[in-house]
Amino acid sequence: MSEFVRLSKRMSELGLASRREADAWIEQGLVRVDGELAVLGQKVLPQQKITIDRAARAEQDGRVTVFINKPIGYVSGQAEDGHEPAVVLVRPENHWREDRAPVKFGREQLKSLVPAGRLDIDSTGLLVLTQDGRIAKQLIGENSPIEKEYLVRVQSLRGGRLPDAELRRLNHGLSLDGAALKPAKVWWQNEDQLRFILNEGKKRQIRRMCELVGLKVVALKRIRIGGVTLGELPIGAWRYMGPNERF
Repeated sequence: MSEFVRLSKRMSELGLASRREADAWIEQGLVRVDGELAVLGQKVLPQQKITIDRAARAEQDGRVTVFINKPIGYVSGQAEDGHEPAVVLVRPENHWREDRAPVKFGREQLKSLVPAGRLDIDSTGLLVLTQDGRIAKQLIGENSPIEKEYLVRVQSLRGGRLPDAELRRLNHGLSLDGAALKPAKVWWQNEDQLRFILNEGKKRQIRRMCELVGLKVVALKRIRIGGVTLGELPIGAWRYMGPNERF
């Protein structure tokens, strides 16, 4: 038997908008349920038809998502301990010359441009900043199904090469914060570098995983999030998400 759910939650489940965005649209009279104007707090059944005004669609389609190759020393979100947030890199002089996305830079694109996921201050690589709540919902959270891939240079804390049994534990068998980690894919890229593919994102997860098996992370770079790769984007540069790119 179908159950009623809050309209904004249903819109989020369908990928139409974030909950906050959905509530704002409902307040503005931009959402209809089975042809009738929706009201804030309304509950709906899964089979009911939800439609969104063209004005809301157009505003949503105008939002940008950018990819930065984050250097060491920048934080993902708010400035902290004297370190600048990565969003300060989104300026015309840092825009990658090879970017082929059909978008022109405007200062209004910096409004509400927030990180969809984090990358530690001492890590480099692919960082996503977006104005689109749908993309943020897709990427943020430990339950996100999107793969994230990293190159991780390591040193042994115990001397000698990592035993095969410990490599297997990196793939599956470790726990953090009292909870078992999801299975990962971890293998040697070369003699001192591991490649990690994760389906979750606990704080400093890779560094902590490595410590548990006697490894110290020397350098960490994220090279892929789902179907989006870092590619040849130079460090410190940024580009727009292309119209045909998908996570």
